[in-house]
Amino acid sequence: MALDAPLLAICASALAMTAIMGVRYLLTSGLFAWITARVRPGHYRGLDRQIRREIAWSLASAAIYGFPAGVVAWGWREHGWTRIYTNVQDYPLWWLPFSVLAYLLLHDAWFYWTHRWMHEPRVFRVAHAVHHASRPPTAWAAMSFHPVEAVTGAIVIPALVFLVPIHVGALGVVLTIMTVMGITNHMGWEMFPRALVYSPLGRWLITASHHQRHHESYRCNYGLYFRHWDHLCGTDAGLSQAFSSSR
Repeated sequence: MALDAPLLAICASALAMTAIMGVRYLLTSGLFAWITARVRPGHYRGLDRQIRREIAWSLASAAIYGFPAGVVAWGWREHGWTRIYTNVQDYPLWWLPFSVLAYLLLHDAWFYWTHRWMHEPRVFRVAHAVHHASRPPTAWAAMSFHPVEAVTGAIVIPALVFLVPIHVGALGVVLTIMTVMGITNHMGWEMFPRALVYSPLGRWLITASHHQRHHESYRCNYGLYFRHWDHLCGTDAGLSQAFSSSR
């Protein structure tokens, strides 16, 4: 039985987004892995097998992330279903940076609570253990998820574009921040200077020093971008002492 044109278009959009997700992952994680090799020679020595596993899980996650993104992209282009806009004048200029912050805060809240749920023993054994099998995590581990965990991450931004207006350029900024922070928080070393990491601002931002502590202790430091939920809920255990920036 032949597929009708809209379904074919949705499938094509989903496949295109899957390819984009996969290529973006390979390029960005590859870039930061290359930086690691240059700045910290031998830092990933002996982790070849782990890295191959991280890449395999991450490419599977790219397919899971690509499907809802493809459906949303098709709905936006063909029917205007989302609240993504292209004309800057549709909303006040102050909304551009505010919408980026709103998306990051909402995404961070979703991630914090679903991440804590992932650490419930039964859920951890079924799903989240895949991510924590990266010991130590590398630049390739940011999307190394079991499909259950990948689904919880894949639905957030596609859901938000139906609820919160955002310019297409601002959405690109959100996705870039999401990608870069996801990778740099897993690199296994701190690329940001001590002046930031140990500053009053650093007390509220997550970098590798903070997320590494989560991979060491498991029951702390659950946030994605910001530390306010960890502070409010008493789950902030501070920074890893295993490494820090010397700059």
